[in-house]
Amino acid sequence: MVDLQLTPEQIEFRDAVRDFVNREVKPAATDPARLEPFEKPLLTDLLEQASQMGLRGLGLPEDAGGAGADTLTICMLLEELAAGDVDLAVVLGETALLAREVLGGAMNDAQRKRWLPLFQGEDRFHIALIARDADAGRGWSYHQTLPLDAEPAAAAEMIAVRDGKDWIISGSAPFVANAPVAGLFVVQAKVSGGDGTVTVLLPQAAQGLSVGEFLQPFGGQGERVRWQHGAVAPVTLQNCRVAEADVLAADAAQRMLHAGIAGRHLVQMAAINIGVARAAYEAAIDYAKMRWQGGRHIVEHQAIGMKLADVAIQIEAARSLTLKAAWVTDHPEAVADRSVNDLPWPVVARTFTAEALHRATLEAAECFGAMAVMRDMPLQKYVHDTLVLRHSADCDLASPLVVAETVAGFSR
Repeated sequence: MVDLQLTPEQIEFRDAVRDFVNREVKPAATDPARLEPFEKPLLTDLLEQASQMGLRGLGLPEDAGGAGADTLTICMLLEELAAGDVDLAVVLGETALLAREVLGGAMNDAQRKRWLPLFQGEDRFHIALIARDADAGRGWSYHQTLPLDAEPAAAAEMIAVRDGKDWIISGSAPFVANAPVAGLFVVQAKVSGGDGTVTVLLPQAAQGLSVGEFLQPFGGQGERVRWQHGAVAPVTLQNCRVAEADVLAADAAQRMLHAGIAGRHLVQMAAINIGVARAAYEAAIDYAKMRWQGGRHIVEHQAIGMKLADVAIQIEAARSLTLKAAWVTDHPEAVADRSVNDLPWPVVARTFTAEALHRATLEAAECFGAMAVMRDMPLQKYVHDTLVLRHSADCDLASPLVVAETVAGFSR
């Protein structure tokens, strides 16, 4: 099933990303001056360097200038990136996923001919998706705080109106991943007066499209404002005119939104979660080997050894489950022929890693004693990062009910 023997290409790419993270990303991300404030700005220069390594186009086919990587390989590389900085991993993971599904799948030949050169030619060109939540109302999340100047949640809707052969789209979205760095927005809007939707392509410079201020994770008093990593901002469309040539075919858009993106996004976030926990684990090992107490290095004390062992086991369990979910996502035939049961594996991997790895990161932090809570130390950041991953919008308290529905054979 899952072949644990990496190919030479996978090993080479993984090692190149790991070297980049250790050499460039970690020193910048964990610099005490950056860790001290609540706000930690996106490392845009390093984001550009990562793009130059081909990480934006991991999932694109090789004939489109990508690496042709499968979901398992992408997850492996996102873990490496997240071990350096979680926000870099989330931004690049979102773009890699959307590039695969939009540029590599949903676009027709004419659209691809227009947009692919722009994507390939600009290292800072990322992709953002604004889509309606098909599962809205099925669960709940108390962390989806709206900005003070945002419209009420019920009004935050993209509406499309026909105007001859064109579409006019207006509306707002309070949380849009990659909005501050996006060159292309993929927008799904409800057709006015009907039940259908239309999905369109908008450049960042489109008339009537405005991106709000980069939404910081913390408010002025240190309270948590949003529960997503990456680069997030509100987006408003006001009478944006879209030509028919920039409309995705309805069947292609539905396949992309309902079959392609959702599962892979969950698996990628699980892999990113592993990277953050691994960074905490590696920091704890280094510190435990250095700190001397009670006549020996603390790594030799049984209590510390048990904590590190538990963290190692949780990380390996999470990685195995995540790689299985990644493989099943790319091989649905394994479920169809009953080689694998029909559990929603991306949800299983995402919910397990969120819970287990936040607990593991807390245990890693305990190896530091009181130093773990100091603002200029990386462990407090790793604990916050895994807390956000545990409670973010794609992993709220209702998420495991999707698994329950499969087990019980009913749907809410």
